Amino acid sequence: MCLAVPGKITTIQDTGDPLLRTGKVSFGGIQKEVNLAYVPEAKIGDYVLVHVGFALNVVDEAEANQVFEYLREMGELAELTETGGDASDTS
Repeated sequence: MCLAVPGKITTIQDTGDPLLRTGKVSFGGIQKEVNLAYVPEAKIGDYVLVHVGFALNVVDEAEANQVFEYLREMGELAELTETGGDASDTS
């Protein structure tokens, strides 16, 4: 299943080219590099929904926490850990 997962922006790298704007996003403590081109309004401290390395939109903290709780209940948070399984793992 493909889901957009909420994360909090911790840093932003702005090269001047809006298509190359990236940032570090924290997913419950795990930091990933994310493309921020689709959310030019996003700033450090904002929560964004991320799918396949792209932030799709800015969400409020309450919505982000609700999505995290749903994912936790579904057991889908393992993909966010450094040692978590990948989509091809069928065990």
